Amino acid sequence: MKVFSLALLTLLLVALWTGSQSVSFHSHYSTCCYKDMFIHQKIPAFLIRSYQKTPSHCSRKAMLVELLKGKKFCVDPENSWFQEYQRQNELTSTST
Repeated sequence: MKVFSLALLTLLLVALWTGSQSVSFHSHYSTCCYKDMFIHQKIPAFLIRSYQKTPSHCSRKAMLVELLKGKKFCVDPENSWFQEYQRQNELTSTST
């Protein structure tokens, strides 16, 4: 009986762990930006690895900017410095 209980408990814990992992890795809502997640300072262009628009289901329109070291920040796409960065980025990518 003890072995059966231990096996059942182990199976339950594994199921809970894998369930929590799938939520964190596959959740579309983790790519949304909320009010307190936005940064307002200009990010130097040489630090930006990539950026992407947040999905349409998100409540706020934003750009998710990833830095070279992997950190991600939310930026308002209407910020003038970010729009200038996008223009420069598009010019460089079309000229190569």
